[in-house]
Amino acid sequence: MTERNHPHHGSHLEEVAAWHPIDGTPTKKKVAVGCSIGATIETYDFIGFGTAAALYFNEAFFPANDPLSGTLLSFATLGIGFAVRPIGGIIGGYLGDRIGRKPVLVGSLLLMGIATVLIGLLPTYQQVGVWAPILLVAVRVVQGLAFGAEWGGAILMCFEHAPWRKKGLYTGVTQAGFPVGLLLANLAFLASVPLGGSWAWRVPFLLSAVLIVVGILIRLKLEESPEFEELKEEGEISKNPLLEVLRDDWRNILRAFCLRSAETAGYAVALTFMLSYLATEELAERSVSLTALMVAAGIGIFATVFWGALTDRIGRRPVYLIGTAVMVLWGVPLFLVINTGVAAAIVLAFVVSYAICQNSLAGVQGAWFAELFATKTRTTGASLAYQLSAVVSGFTPLIATALYAATGWIGPALLFSGYGLLGLLAALVTRETWGPAEREEVALLERAVTGPTAPSRASAPRTGSASGS
Repeated sequence: MTERNHPHHGSHLEEVAAWHPIDGTPTKKKVAVGCSIGATIETYDFIGFGTAAALYFNEAFFPANDPLSGTLLSFATLGIGFAVRPIGGIIGGYLGDRIGRKPVLVGSLLLMGIATVLIGLLPTYQQVGVWAPILLVAVRVVQGLAFGAEWGGAILMCFEHAPWRKKGLYTGVTQAGFPVGLLLANLAFLASVPLGGSWAWRVPFLLSAVLIVVGILIRLKLEESPEFEELKEEGEISKNPLLEVLRDDWRNILRAFCLRSAETAGYAVALTFMLSYLATEELAERSVSLTALMVAAGIGIFATVFWGALTDRIGRRPVYLIGTAVMVLWGVPLFLVINTGVAAAIVLAFVVSYAICQNSLAGVQGAWFAELFATKTRTTGASLAYQLSAVVSGFTPLIATALYAATGWIGPALLFSGYGLLGLLAALVTRETWGPAEREEVALLERAVTGPTAPSRASAPRTGSASGS
């Protein structure tokens, strides 16, 4: 680990370069809002595409004489978006570390927006025949690439503009865009049902244009990350961040991959699979399931920010250990509560699964993943780990369904707990990046820069490992 990237340099405070203000940049709040809009659109599309694939796309884009094949093909199209997200993460991460966070932030949102709106304009199978599914797959690939690039640029732009002591809070605001998108997508599809015909699925996708325009306008006005500007001024931009992070920091990529898999795959069991389980077992009407999901999403907006802010007070790892421990214990009770068929119990189960199990992990990831990697390879490393895990979550509903067919509900219940155990073990072997030592260093720096003869600005302590330790 090089001195430049070491997170604790209390004995070298006088050498810290005057660059990044302790209280964050003047545009830190605007950056947090602008970045959260991308997360909102990403989730809005993911949930929207999944809903449309289940309810409409089999008839709209595939031959009507074989409904089952149409349903399978529509879900396969959904999965393609997961498969290409790591590629998008690699491309976006590479560009973010080479040319800057802001261009990736704007470009990925623009590309994502165009693809999302195009879905609402695509011709159906009845109109153009086999070209309909081909066009759908092509647009879905573009979406997957854009989504893969989006997270790293957004979360790290927010992280690098945020105040030193509130990076968990600010990145938590960005991560809260996911429950906002979940809530908006369900509201949009619920409201569009009375329209009937193809408008029932076209309108929700077309409506995303509003979010995209707002997001682009905000992001174009944002300043580039101060830490990237510092790297550029000092001539330390990585020539090949992908090769460098794979060579020097592959252990942190693996750890972050496991940490993220617990969160996203756990969601796939506790919410995605659970919706089909409720319908298959006839435990609840769709209105009850939808209400439970929307209540959980509404609470999740605030829960994600809360968990992120909590990491600023007690550290990143303790919060992750709490969330994953609850996951391990919650698997079997989750299904026992759901199996009662009581509406209030089902709502409660969704809230615990989402606001505690999922949000406690998502709220930590923005700050922790950013701090695990050195500044010059940060976007590439964090994006790669984050998006590779999307492949795991993409296959998880299929695995849960197969386990359910073979063993009943106990199979998916143990799968959920198993993902929690994976995250728990990963958290135990991942270093704390905002522990007592780091918090004390920042306190010393604060006293240094606020003294009577101190400069008004100071550089944030460099986090990240150059050795992968």
